[in-house]
Amino acid sequence: MNLQVLERIHAEPVADIPAEPPFDAATRWSRKRYVPVWLKFAITIAVAFAWSVASYALARHWIDELSLLMGGTLAHVAIIGIAILPGFMNAFLVAGLLLDRRPPRVAIGVYPGITVLVAAYNEQDSILSTLESLDKQDYPAPMQVLVINDGSTDATMARLRSVSYPWLQVLDLEHNGGKANALNQGLKRAGHVLTITLDGDSYLYRDALRNLVGRFLSDPPHTAAVAGAVLLRNSRHNLVTRVQEWDYFHGIAAIKRLQSLFQGTMVAQGAFSIYRTDVLRDVGGWPECVGEDIVLTWAILKRGHRVGYCEDAVTFTNAPTTLKQFIRQRQRWSRGLIEAFKAHPQLLVQRRMSTLFVWWNLLFPFMDVVYVLFFLPGLVLALFGYYWLAGPMTLLVLPLALVVNYLMFFIQSRMFKAQGLKVRRNPVGFMMYALFYGIVLQPGCVVGYLSELFNLRKRWGTK
Repeated sequence: MNLQVLERIHAEPVADIPAEPPFDAATRWSRKRYVPVWLKFAITIAVAFAWSVASYALARHWIDELSLLMGGTLAHVAIIGIAILPGFMNAFLVAGLLLDRRPPRVAIGVYPGITVLVAAYNEQDSILSTLESLDKQDYPAPMQVLVINDGSTDATMARLRSVSYPWLQVLDLEHNGGKANALNQGLKRAGHVLTITLDGDSYLYRDALRNLVGRFLSDPPHTAAVAGAVLLRNSRHNLVTRVQEWDYFHGIAAIKRLQSLFQGTMVAQGAFSIYRTDVLRDVGGWPECVGEDIVLTWAILKRGHRVGYCEDAVTFTNAPTTLKQFIRQRQRWSRGLIEAFKAHPQLLVQRRMSTLFVWWNLLFPFMDVVYVLFFLPGLVLALFGYYWLAGPMTLLVLPLALVVNYLMFFIQSRMFKAQGLKVRRNPVGFMMYALFYGIVLQPGCVVGYLSELFNLRKRWGTK
C-alpha cells in the first residue's frame, strides 16, 4: 500500500517542508486595457444612491403615517431597515453585475505546484469520492494532497487506508481539535507556493483546479486568495436543500462576483479556495474561532491584499438537510461575521473600494434585527388588515427584486452552459426561497449575532 501516513500527532509544531521559491506576482501576464474598475465603482454607487433617494421620496408618506404610531425615529429606523437599505444593496448589485466583465485568463506555460488541504472529521461516507474527484482533475503540475483526519470517531481513517494515490498524504490527529487546528497542521507541511482548501465532503467538477489556479494567475498582482464556486451536491435531498440550492446558485455566487469586481471578496470559504502559502503563514494561518474562514480572509484584506472569485472553478458540497442544521449553520456564519469585526475593525477605515462591503456587512445585523422586530410583526398585522409595516408600499421593492433574481439567474446560467452543466428545474424551491427564506434565516442570524456579542458557548455544529 502506497498511502503515506504521517506520524500520529497532537498539536506540536514540526519543521516546514522546504517550499518552492516565493511566488512572484510580477510574473503574471498583463491584460488588455478595459473600463477602469474605479469608474465602474463610481457608476454603481451613483445608481444605488439615486435609487435610494427616489425610494425615500416615495416612502415619505408611509413614514409620516407610521410616525403617528411609533414616533419619527422608530419609523425612520423601520423603513430604512426594511426598504431603503435593501433597495440600495439591490440597486448596487444590479448595476455592478451589469458592468462586470470577467478579466480574460492569461496563457499559462507552466502551472505552479499546489498543496491541497482537506480537513476531515467523520467523513466516512464522502472522503473517498472527494479524493476520486481530485484524481480526475489531471492538474499539469506537482500536487500534494494533505488529508487531516481530525480525530474522527467513524471509519474515515479506515477509508483513507484503503486507497493509494501517489500525491496523497494523511495526518492522523489523535483528538478532534477543530477545523482551524487541522488546517494549520496541514499548513505546516505545505510544500508548494499555492495552497488550496477543500472540504472532506466536496466533489470537484472538471478542470476546477486548472480554472482556480488560472484565475489566480490572471487576476491583479496583489491578489493573495481566490474563492472558488461552491454549489450543492445534495440539492435534491429534500425541500430544505432545494431551497438552499437557490441561495448558493443565486445570492452567494452573485455577491462574491460583485465583491471580486471591486477587489475584496469578503470570504474565501474553506470549502474551496486558493491562497498564497506565504501569505497564509504571514497572517498566522486559520484562527481558532467559529468563523475561521471569514476571519482569515479579513486578515488578508487588512494587509492590503486582494481576494478574488472564480465563478467557473466549481465544487459541489453537501448542505444541511434539516431545518435545525440549517439554522445552526447560519448562526455560526453570523457569529463568524461578528468575530471578524472584533478581530479586524481596522477594515472599516481602509481606503479601498472593498471597504464598502465591510460597512455593508456591518449593516446586516441592523437589517436583520429590524426585520425581526418590525417586519415580521408587520406581516402578522397585515393578516388582520393593518398594513402599517407590510402593505402596498412594501411591494415597491418587488420589481427590483425580480430584476436582481433574473440577472443572477441569467449570469449563472451562462456559466453553467459554458461548463457543460445544466440548470435543473426547481420552481418549488425558488418560491420557498423567494417568499419564506428570510423568515427562517434572519431570526436565526440575530440569535447568532447575540450569541457572539454575549460570548455564549460556541458550538461547531454544521459547516
